[in-house]
Amino acid sequence: GQVKVFRALFTFDPRTVRAFSFDTNWWKGTCRGRTGLIPSNYVAEQAESIDNPMHEAAKRGNLSWLRECLDNKVGINGLDKAGNTALYWGCHGGHKDVVELLLTQPNVELNQQNKLGDTPLHAAAWKGYSDIVEMLLNKNARLDIRNNENKLAVDMATNAQCASLIKRRQGGRK
Repeated sequence: GQVKVFRALFTFDPRTVRAFSFDTNWWKGTCRGRTGLIPSNYVAEQAESIDNPMHEAAKRGNLSWLRECLDNKVGINGLDKAGNTALYWGCHGGHKDVVELLLTQPNVELNQQNKLGDTPLHAAAWKGYSDIVEMLLNKNARLDIRNNENKLAVDMATNAQCASLIKRRQGGRK
């Protein structure tokens, strides 16, 4: 999916008398989680196209933008050029609230490997985000997936807490 993003030229104050003029085109717009109508002449003419808006929201930890993507049925398991999902980017960035929201979505793919063979669990373990590792494990993320360097997520763990969580889960499955 792709979205077009327009930049506001002016601060729009709907309380002014001029704001209620109906001789202009009105656009539906969302900013900082608030949606409403804005005069089209308050918006720059050039739009910026953003490929994979859900990925961008997850990378930036922008929960309101992510919710907007979900509300507009942007594909949750779409892949970017590197083969990453939005869940991967949320895990990579340590955005716990983003990961929590994505994990509540039906059909979210927990174990998608990117072009390097890494999964969201690999990313969270490598970045040392034990809270996210735990969330993925609680959703039964696979522990047996090896990346292109033949490494499991436990091999990627950069701190003892992440490694311990994964090892404990591995022990419980034997």
